[in-house]
Amino acid sequence: MNGRLIVFEGVEGCGKTTQLQRSQEWLQSLFVAKSLSGSLVTTREPGGTQLGLGLRELLLNAEVRNGGADATKEEMKFSQPGPLTELLLYAADRAQHVEEVLKPQLAAGAIILCDRYTNSTIAYQGYGRGFSLDLIDQLNFIATGGLESDLTLWLDVDVEVGLERTKTRGVVDRIEQAGLEFHERVQQGYTQLAKAQPQQIVRIDANLSAAAVQEQIQQILVQRLTEWGLG
Repeated sequence: MNGRLIVFEGVEGCGKTTQLQRSQEWLQSLFVAKSLSGSLVTTREPGGTQLGLGLRELLLNAEVRNGGADATKEEMKFSQPGPLTELLLYAADRAQHVEEVLKPQLAAGAIILCDRYTNSTIAYQGYGRGFSLDLIDQLNFIATGGLESDLTLWLDVDVEVGLERTKTRGVVDRIEQAGLEFHERVQQGYTQLAKAQPQQIVRIDANLSAAAVQEQIQQILVQRLTEWGLG
């Protein structure tokens, strides 16, 4: 069995992490029912490796390192990664993740469900932060060696709806704290990517209930698994 990489993407609060977990449970039961061989792996970026966990903390932790929540604006400015550092840290996390997790698991025939991948960098650091898309394409290629997803599920939710959902978690990370205009640019990025890659990126209406979203995802996965000879 050839390995497959399935990526879950979207703006903050789109529900991708929840839907990835639900998809993993559903696929596991499907594998058992159909007596399919091979493993099912879930992972994420950033943080899919031991090294990546430390990078994730640096990238997303909303608390300031020097002084905590009581830090001054000046301390905050120099204790969190700037835009360029952020871009390079994501690339470093991805390079480690691809070599340590994705390539070996795909070579072993696993189906991988990954929470974020290269399109996140294009949407967030390209469209959101304003970095050159050509530069990001180069960094992504260096980090991945050209490894692309077999399927990307874009959970498309209204930006304001997604941000409201994040508030219910209790803890808002550094990226989620960015202004509305930033997140709207990120959403524009995903929209443009989906238009440019209609075969690879499938839009899922994530404004619906979690059950309805999962139903859409299962329909797409059944179709793709059949195409891949795994249905």
